[in-house]
Amino acid sequence: MARIVSLFKSSPLNDFLIPFRKAQNQWVARYIIIVFALIVRSAVGIGPYSGEATPPMYGDFEAQRHWMEITNHLPISEWYFYDLQYWGLDYPPLTAYHSWLMGKLGSFIDPSWFALNTSRGLETADLKSYLRITALIAELAIYIPAVQMFTRWMGRYYRKVTTIDQTIISAAILYQPVLIIIDHGHFQYNSVMLGLSLLAVVHLLYDNYCLAAILYVLSFSFKQMGLYYAPIFFFYMLSACTWSSDTHSFDLQRLISIGLCVIVTLGVQIAPFLIFGGLGQPQQILIRMFPFDRGLFEDKVANFWCATNIVIKYKKLFTSEQLKAMSLALTLLGILPSSLVIFFNRRKELIAWCLASCSMAFYLFSFQVHEKTILLPWMPIVLLLNEVDPDVISMVCWFCNVALFSMWPLLKRDNLIIQYFVLGVLSNWLMGNLSWIRRFLRMIKLPVKYRDLATPVLPHNWFWSLVIVTSYLAASALHIADAFVQPPRSLPHIWIIGNVVLSFGCFMLFWLWCNYKIFVMCTTPESKLKTN
Repeated sequence: MARIVSLFKSSPLNDFLIPFRKAQNQWVARYIIIVFALIVRSAVGIGPYSGEATPPMYGDFEAQRHWMEITNHLPISEWYFYDLQYWGLDYPPLTAYHSWLMGKLGSFIDPSWFALNTSRGLETADLKSYLRITALIAELAIYIPAVQMFTRWMGRYYRKVTTIDQTIISAAILYQPVLIIIDHGHFQYNSVMLGLSLLAVVHLLYDNYCLAAILYVLSFSFKQMGLYYAPIFFFYMLSACTWSSDTHSFDLQRLISIGLCVIVTLGVQIAPFLIFGGLGQPQQILIRMFPFDRGLFEDKVANFWCATNIVIKYKKLFTSEQLKAMSLALTLLGILPSSLVIFFNRRKELIAWCLASCSMAFYLFSFQVHEKTILLPWMPIVLLLNEVDPDVISMVCWFCNVALFSMWPLLKRDNLIIQYFVLGVLSNWLMGNLSWIRRFLRMIKLPVKYRDLATPVLPHNWFWSLVIVTSYLAASALHIADAFVQPPRSLPHIWIIGNVVLSFGCFMLFWLWCNYKIFVMCTTPESKLKTN
C-alpha cells in the first residue's frame, strides 16, 4: 500500500491522528475530525455576518432569512415576484423549498423570526443561533459525508492507501478555511450545492450514472453556480453512453435513463410552480436566476474582466450584448480542453482535475462573477489533496491561500478580520506549511526543540517555488499597506485593486498548470499513474 502520511510528516494534523494508525476501523478518528470541524465552524459562527447592523438592505444573512419569510407566508405563485427591490428570491427552486422548510421549522420555535414584512432586519441572538445551526446541519448532512466518501474511494481503488491516510486527507480538506468562513461567517448554504455535486462525483466513480445525474441536477437546482461543473458531467456521461465499457458500443438505454432522470428531477421541482402559478413561472425563475442586466461584473473580483478593466474600460468601449458575446466566447474556449479530455479519455482519476479546470475557466472568463464564486473551483481543487504527490499538494495549498486572500475585501467589509487570519493560520499550521518557522529559528540559533520539518511546503520546481514565495510576499505587503497606509484620494480602492490583480495572476497561473497536469496525465499510462 502507498503511504500518504509521509507527505504530512511532522505536521500537527499527522501528529493528532497517527495514534489511530493501528486501528482496524478508523471510525473514532473520523468522528474526532468531524467534531473538531464542527467546533471550528461554530466558533466562526459566533462572530459577525454579512450585512450585520447595516440597514436598509443588510446582507446575505437577511436575504436567507427573508426568503424563509416570503416562502412561508406567500403562495408559491408569488415567490419569485414579491418585492424584487429588496431581497427578491433569485436562487433556483430547491433553495426556495429549503427556505420554506427552514422557515416552517423556525416558526415552530418563534413565529416572529419570519413574520411577513415586520421581521425585516431582525438580528436577535436566538434567530442568529437558529440560522447558524441550520448551516451546520446542512454541511454535516451533505458536504462532510461526501468528502469522506470521495476520499475513501480514492484511497481504496485508485491510490491504494491506508485508512489512516484517508482520514488525514479528509481532515485536510475539511479544515480548509474558504468554505468555513463563507458559510459560517458571511453566511450562506454553499455546502449544500457543493456537497450534492461531490456526491454526484462519488456516484460517477461507482458507475451509478442515474443517481449521479439526479444528485447533480439537485446541486444546480439549489444554486445555479453549480452549472460551472455541467460540461464535465455532461461529457463524462455522454462518453459513458458512447463508449460503454459493458457493451463496447453506443448504449442507448443508458442515455435514455440518464435523460429521464434529469427531466423528472427538474420536472418535480418545477411542477408546483406551473400548477399553482401558470406557464409564466419558469420564465420568471430563469430571469431571477441569471441577472445579465447587472453587467459584466458587479463588484471587484479576481477574474479576467475585472483585472484587465484597469487598462481596458470594457463598459465604456462595448455594449452589454457585445460583452456577453465576448464573455461567452472566452468561457467556451476556456472549458474546451477539459471537456474534450473527459469525453475522449474517460478516466475516473481525471474527474476532479477536469472539474477544477472547467470551473476555474468559468470563474476567470464568465459573465457576472462574484468573489464567493471561487468556491466552485475551490471544491474540486481541494480534492486533489488525494494525489500522492507532494508537489500537487503544495500547489493546492497555495491555491487555497490565494482563494482566501482574494475574498479579503468582502470579509473585511463583513468585519470577519479575526476569523480570516485565525483560519488562515490554523489551516496552514495543521498542514505543516508553517514548519519553515522552525528552520528560521534554528538558523538564528534560538533554542528550539529539534523536530523534523513537515512536508510539503514548496514544490520542487524552482519556478513554482519562486511564484509562490513572491505571491505570499506581495499579499503580505498589501495587507500591511491596507492596515497602515491611507490610499491616495485619487485612488481610494488601490489596495483592493492590488488584491484583484495579484489574485487573478495566481489563479490564471494555477489554471494553466492544472491544464498542463491534465495533459501529462492523459499521456501517461493509467497503470503508471497508480504506482507513482
